[in-house]
Amino acid sequence: MGQAARSGPVGVILSVDPDRFAQVVEAARRVGLTVTGEQQILGSLSGTIAEDRIPVLAAVDGVESVDREQIVRLPPPPDPPIR
Repeated sequence: MGQAARSGPVGVILSVDPDRFAQVVEAARRVGLTVTGEQQILGSLSGTIAEDRIPVLAAVDGVESVDREQIVRLPPPPDPPIR
């Protein structure tokens, strides 16, 4: 058998140590995170990473939590609108 198939990318949101924000972002990139958003003041960033790399990302020094991005779809409003 060959190498196990790598899983596709998933969206994640990270809480990181705001005092070491730049260093944590760089370390997260090194383990495979593609950064899509940075909120330094809030100490969070978002991005995509292969699902099988999430445990490695969570172990990066300065990463406080890793949550999968969740998409919520709301139904369309009623027609005619409720008044």
